[in-house]
Amino acid sequence: MDYISRNMAKKLENTVKTFSTVYLNGARQCGKSTLVRHIMPSDAINYITFDTNAIMVAAKKDEIQQVPELFFKLKKYVDDKRFESDGKALFIMTGSASILTLPELAKSMAGRMAVLTLYPFSVAEMHNTDANFIDKIWNYDFSIKNYEKANLIDLITESTFPEIALAKDIDRSVWFDSYLSTILQRDATEFANIRKPELIYQLLVSLSNRVGSLVKNENIMKDTGMNQFTFEKYKSFCNATFMTFEIPSWSRPNKLDKRFVKSKKVYFTDTNFLCFLMRRDIRNVFEKDRQLMGHLFENFIASEIMKSIGVLPGKFYVSHFNPVRGEGKETDFVIENDAGEAVAIEVKLDSSLNAKDFVNLELCRDTIGDNFKKGIVLYTGEEAVPFGDKLWALPVNCLWE
Repeated sequence: MDYISRNMAKKLENTVKTFSTVYLNGARQCGKSTLVRHIMPSDAINYITFDTNAIMVAAKKDEIQQVPELFFKLKKYVDDKRFESDGKALFIMTGSASILTLPELAKSMAGRMAVLTLYPFSVAEMHNTDANFIDKIWNYDFSIKNYEKANLIDLITESTFPEIALAKDIDRSVWFDSYLSTILQRDATEFANIRKPELIYQLLVSLSNRVGSLVKNENIMKDTGMNQFTFEKYKSFCNATFMTFEIPSWSRPNKLDKRFVKSKKVYFTDTNFLCFLMRRDIRNVFEKDRQLMGHLFENFIASEIMKSIGVLPGKFYVSHFNPVRGEGKETDFVIENDAGEAVAIEVKLDSSLNAKDFVNLELCRDTIGDNFKKGIVLYTGEEAVPFGDKLWALPVNCLWE
């Protein structure tokens, strides 16, 4: 199987030069071990995976008494050796659970450990480019330009887990069924101490029908028969194992004195996995159900945003812009940096646009004010064109070109 260069490689290489320990987390089967072994000589660094039974059992929350011994020994070793290593990493650890599920590790290694997140293949990686469309939106001065028409279905189906992206003849339904079974039968029961993993599947199906929408907890609990405690625990598990992620609402003091909804939006890390849960073929959806395809397209862009900001230096924050009294003028994504500067992205499943498609971005721009750097409507057409002050229409090709 061919190796696809990962855009995380450069950031990982730079990070191991400055931190004693690096924790690379991400979804199962997204290529963490392959990436580490590809860029690091086998004898140059200690490599630990938290996906082995021994490590997972030791780290289980219901056996927390075993955790300090494991992690404090690691801390002591790092402290003893960190100055001998000239600041270079002594350990690279990988895991398919978020660092938030290993609080003792995070606590004991505070100041000694960098945390990076790897996702399944991005569009840019599948096109063998190091293009980063968030960096491009932020820093590039756009000009009017024509692009070749992109095949949206190919973009989505190819930007997925390495094994199914590279094995063209693989039965994806069988693969995703096995993938989900591993998470439910192993991670949920052995690691998270979840007694009814079958309810996680019900929760995922319920969330799949609400992708890109405001999450109303009471409706999901009614769907799944869960009480609030179980719902919160199981939803946290879905996020912690990188099957899903949530985006909060933008809420800042602003020049127009607007208030914003408090609900989060939910997305799936992999849009092909989302289709699997829906039991829908994406090509059929594209041809016959444009409304649902719009939600799938939005989910795809949400996942590409997470992949893009994950490999950039610095910290970025993603939210959705949803005023309480905005007359439906929501903007899909606002990305901010540590300085509070913001770019906004609206997703449209259309091949042509007009001024009405920028009304939401105009409100977003006017509300945020001076910190608003650029607003983009990402669409399926072929032209990059300006649509007002700081506003542009960009084809989906900007994900990789």
